[in-house]
Amino acid sequence: MKYLKTILICIYLTSQSCVQETHTKTVTFKVDMTGVEHPENVGIRGNFTSNPWNETASLTDDNGDGIYEGTFSQKTAINGIQFKFVNNNEFELEGQDNRRIQFEYKPETIVYEAVFNNPKGQQQTINN
Repeated sequence: MKYLKTILICIYLTSQSCVQETHTKTVTFKVDMTGVEHPENVGIRGNFTSNPWNETASLTDDNGDGIYEGTFSQKTAINGIQFKFVNNNEFELEGQDNRRIQFEYKPETIVYEAVFNNPKGQQQTINN
């Protein structure tokens, strides 16, 4: 993913202003696009990209099952992120709250699964 490096640099720069110890956060985003007719340029935008809310980090559907996913990893001290999934540069959940992932103060591996345009998402933390 070509945007991964940009996201990682942004998170790194943001984390450098913190006095807390950094921990590795690995997040896999999965979004079910089976209810969307002809999904294009599926990705995420949020406060953690190098150009917050303006740059899309791409997600892919390598196995053709309609679930787009991407994994991002960074050592950081931030306590959470906000984001929305996008399809062809259009945000989901128009007029609704952003999706959120809260981090704990430790290394974490998280899988976040959702259905596009459905505010209910599931966050699963995998023990490190």
